[in-house]
Amino acid sequence: MKAGIARETLDGERRVAATPETVKQLMGLGLDVELESGAGMASGHSDDDYRTAGATVVQSLNLGTLDVYCHVRPMEPSTAAALRRGSVTVGLGSPSSELPTVRALAAGGITSFALELVPRISRAQSMDALTSQALVAGYRCVLEAAMRLPRFFPLYMTAAGTIPPARVLVLGAGVAGLQAIGTAKRLGARVSANDIRPASADEVASMGGTFIKLDLETAEASGGYARELSADRGALQRALLAPHVAQADVLITTAAVPGRRAPLLVTREMVQGMRPGSVVVDLAAESGGNVEGSIPGQDIPIPTGDGQGTVTLVGIKDAASAMPADASRLFAKNVANLLALMTRDGVVVPDFEDEVIAGTCLTHNGQVLHAPTAEALAALAGEAAPLVGGNAGASGASGSPSGGSRTGSEPGSEPGSEPGSEGVR
Repeated sequence: MKAGIARETLDGERRVAATPETVKQLMGLGLDVELESGAGMASGHSDDDYRTAGATVVQSLNLGTLDVYCHVRPMEPSTAAALRRGSVTVGLGSPSSELPTVRALAAGGITSFALELVPRISRAQSMDALTSQALVAGYRCVLEAAMRLPRFFPLYMTAAGTIPPARVLVLGAGVAGLQAIGTAKRLGARVSANDIRPASADEVASMGGTFIKLDLETAEASGGYARELSADRGALQRALLAPHVAQADVLITTAAVPGRRAPLLVTREMVQGMRPGSVVVDLAAESGGNVEGSIPGQDIPIPTGDGQGTVTLVGIKDAASAMPADASRLFAKNVANLLALMTRDGVVVPDFEDEVIAGTCLTHNGQVLHAPTAEALAALAGEAAPLVGGNAGASGASGSPSGGSRTGSEPGSEPGSEPGSEGVR
């Protein structure tokens, strides 16, 4: 069987769905690997590296001849329509925001696997792309903050005087949030954090942070995900967070509810209450934003309430793609490990009795197997929901490798969200 590796075309996307290492893994499974020229250049892998690993490098993939198509970002409907009927695709699907592509996949009889839907069980962790990419994003957002903050992160005691450590506040303690806590702590900052799930307190402490406990009801849904707070409880949460935000030099927000717009945690007024020179990094900017007024890919100066300066509001965009080498290393292993689970004697034959395969499958044999996505398509068309397969309640996401919660664009039992966003796991 022939597996094709796409060259990503979306602006800002620098990752690749296979590395020379995973090409060897795929060939060891008995697959022939064909790669578009230049697919790995941005992540540090030349065409010659792939040829050495055994792949065939072509100028462009002939989609109609592929048995397996591996990608990073969700496909365009035209790409889905060009694939051979019965072929298999593996990559991020973002089903709630890519309904035309889902429709094209079903219409074309494609068996598609959306990595956002990997079930949350221990044996699926090695296939969990949302966790692996959230790890990269959490690390990157701290570096973005450090580059913009006009002072040191660590404590310094010098002959000229003592420089106190920066105060970093992280909202949302999933995988990206925990990685942000650990990275800021390693840089020497004094770190505190908050999450609406009670289990997060121990995880924050394990990373060296101080957990901020608010007088709020817990908001944990099944599978360790966060659930959305009511409007009045959300307002109370913001009021309780306001003094902590005002004391921070750096605020990093990473929270989201799977399949929904990111919750508003910080208002413009709260940002204006921070000291001049402070930095706010909104990792959820691509899914609606945790901070009022954040725009993906833009730095916005917010005047402080006292008029003495500004606070820099950073809307993060393509966080994982900003570190394509390691992001690709992890993502490619997720893809290869899922393919390994369903490949026997060189043939990719998904076993839908396996809960990982069934839970991750988005479309198969003309049907949309992920129930919330099928319902969304039916609502869009104004008709009854199409026949839905057995993974209606199985799609969650696997637990984080460190045993912590996880954030990323995680659909859970909802339609998926944007791959750069951060759901709570």
